[in-house]
Amino acid sequence: LERFHARQLRVSPHVLGHSKAHVGRVVAELVRAAKAQGLQPGPLALSLRGDFVRIGSAYEQHKVRSPDCFDILVPLRLPPHLEPQPRCADGLGPCGAFVCGLRARDGWTRRCRPFAEGFCVELLGRSHLSSGLVLRWFQGHLQRCLGAVRYRLQERCRVSLSACPGHPPTLHILPCSDYVCCHISMAVRLIPAIPLGDALYLTALPPQGPHGSPAPEALWGLNASRQEQRLLGWLKEQAPASSCHLKCLQILKGLRDLRRHGLEEPFCSQWGRVLSSYVLKTALFSLLLQGPLEAWDERFLVERLEDLVLYLRDCLRKQVLMDFFLGNASVPEAVALPRFLKEAAPVNLLSTFDGPTLDLVAFQLVSTWIQAPHIIRMYSSPRYLRPEPGP
Repeated sequence: LERFHARQLRVSPHVLGHSKAHVGRVVAELVRAAKAQGLQPGPLALSLRGDFVRIGSAYEQHKVRSPDCFDILVPLRLPPHLEPQPRCADGLGPCGAFVCGLRARDGWTRRCRPFAEGFCVELLGRSHLSSGLVLRWFQGHLQRCLGAVRYRLQERCRVSLSACPGHPPTLHILPCSDYVCCHISMAVRLIPAIPLGDALYLTALPPQGPHGSPAPEALWGLNASRQEQRLLGWLKEQAPASSCHLKCLQILKGLRDLRRHGLEEPFCSQWGRVLSSYVLKTALFSLLLQGPLEAWDERFLVERLEDLVLYLRDCLRKQVLMDFFLGNASVPEAVALPRFLKEAAPVNLLSTFDGPTLDLVAFQLVSTWIQAPHIIRMYSSPRYLRPEPGP
């Protein structure tokens, strides 16, 4: 396991540091250009707030394999007289989905109608902000601003923007000859986000909603990445200096990815969705707070990794793994949670999967752990480690 982590999973801090710095400079240029294009958007348009938020494994020290993919939130600004009013989308979408109503400070008037017609959809007799319409506007706005960024960055790198319908646009960055020491082509997913205050954001849900759900473009997901980063920072302070909790997460993600090569569709896709990185991270958070953090010293790596596998197996068999932040009263007080998170209804991350699928994933997970040395040897050839094509 140590060799597997060192040779295949661990990302060079030097290379990752250069990649993050380069991504930060390029994204800052693009956001600045996009904000400048909308400095006077009028009272009835969306605009960019002017900053961006780094999220995901690359910024939480548990990224695996390659420093070439990044996630960044780009906060948007609603017209000054409108405020978002999110509420749980009970029965309208997947568990944990939200709809976002809008409140006009002076009451809905005729001047609000153009914005509602451009960015809202009707749902249950009320107007709601449409994640699909916002996403399409965001993609078009960035594409229009890309020319200015290309001109300013042409000596440093080549940039392009691609978009898949229903998904956030991806910024592709190819450094030029000697600008950076690490010549890596990078992909940056730029995620438009509606700020709710307290470092909470609404982001568009992917288009694959439950069959028959009405008005899927009205559905949003709640992003609490900043709270996750605060919790990871607190855990780093409380755990031993040689704690292995992030290494356990990386190894489990690596084994999950290797095991996928031996599975057939449709179970292969279900395996990746059930054991998503967010599910694995949630299980790790829950397990960390159950026992003494001293037990996560690196010399206990195998024991703690087995504990994590067995904890996940039990969750899958019971078909219950609760979101760590939504409605969770056991989050340490040192990690101050916004009131909106504390009062939200608890969400079971496994509720959208059927029992037989979860039982089969639980069986394969334990089998993967038992056969880990064999799986690592079998699927660690360059043929299997070649990155899969993106969307």
